Amino acid sequence: MSYPIHHVDTEKTISDSDLDAILDQFIAEKATNAKRILILPPDITRFYSKAGYISSYLYHKLKDQAEIYFLPALGTHDPMAEKEIDVMFGSDIPKELFLPHRWRTDVKKFGEISRERMLELSEGKLDFTMDVAANKLIDDGNWDLIVSVGQIVPHEVIGMANYTKNILVGTGGSDTIHKSHFLGAVYGMERIMGRTQSPVRRALNEGYDTYLRHLPIEFILTVLGKKDDKLKLQGVFCGSNEDTYTESCKLSQQLNLNMLHKPIQKAVVFLEPEEFKTTWLGNKAIYRTRMAMADNSELVILAPALHRFGEDMEIDGLIRKFGYKTTDETLAAVKTDEQLANNLSAAAHLIHGTSDNRFNITYCPGDGVTKEEIESVNYQYCHYDEMIKKYPIEKLKNGWNMMPDGEEIFYVSNPALGLWSTEEKFNQES
Repeated sequence: MSYPIHHVDTEKTISDSDLDAILDQFIAEKATNAKRILILPPDITRFYSKAGYISSYLYHKLKDQAEIYFLPALGTHDPMAEKEIDVMFGSDIPKELFLPHRWRTDVKKFGEISRERMLELSEGKLDFTMDVAANKLIDDGNWDLIVSVGQIVPHEVIGMANYTKNILVGTGGSDTIHKSHFLGAVYGMERIMGRTQSPVRRALNEGYDTYLRHLPIEFILTVLGKKDDKLKLQGVFCGSNEDTYTESCKLSQQLNLNMLHKPIQKAVVFLEPEEFKTTWLGNKAIYRTRMAMADNSELVILAPALHRFGEDMEIDGLIRKFGYKTTDETLAAVKTDEQLANNLSAAAHLIHGTSDNRFNITYCPGDGVTKEEIESVNYQYCHYDEMIKKYPIEKLKNGWNMMPDGEEIFYVSNPALGLWSTEEKFNQES
């Protein structure tokens, strides 16, 4: 096995012992003499990525030779609770080794994407510069090795998640997060999702290549997909350059793009309680299925743990203030409301979470969010306990289901793991 490591097995898939051997090779190639190591994993919202396993394995293999710290790539999410750390990484790693990323304050600006380039990337829609910034610890920690760990999967903002996004958004600052998200929104997420290259990807890659290539960053990228109706690790890609990203994207597109032969009239999407507690995250149910939804159809979102809208309280307030209205209404609000204009990732999120009145969205929380709150942000409401009687998830399989009353529904057990579209719609937006 040589470096970079691009290991794919879609037949037998990759067992934990296989993964251990890959990581041992990575250590031999990149960590033999490292004395200070920083690991950048995702948080609990990417629990199924195998990033927790990988990060824990690296720690236990290297802790006797090196100082090791973890900086979860939170983006705008809340810092990980101790219970979440235990679930994802194991309970035997000292909690003081997990450093919080504060996206509004803890960042260092390395450079910027020029106004001219942003105009070009946005097709003339955005007339401003964008910071290229990341957590200051990445540059100030005197690291021998920085390991960015994460999953390649279709993504609404950038096309395919991870790689330079894990650095510049996951550990990025407010200017980069806001403007990159808004760039994706105004360009059109249906033109972006599931694609290796996009304006947002180009902006982040160019910024990273120009200003952060001097740092000792290596990427470990995973690709998971369903095999025998179970989620299995099928690709591990270790490297520092863009070919590691593009090769992993090819596999993820093969495994995680779900092309349907007809549009969906009724979709039912379940949001795992441990992973989805806000619409900021839970709206994956909307944007990962929107290209498969028929006009005048209904999307039912089963969200038993929903307790608020935004991960960040200021953004939560903006969601409550403006609601998930049409794209045009949100763009108009950006022009007239200073607070929304200063939080462009919130505006982008509102655009991501609208159906633009093309299909209906019914959110079904437990007791954490009221009917009045759900309806105030422009969604329809049904209590989880009531809707689960009609659509008992233990009896549903992923994909098409025929209900006892003759209704055909399309069920998704976790929207974070894929992208659903009709071939006609996906090709139309290319």
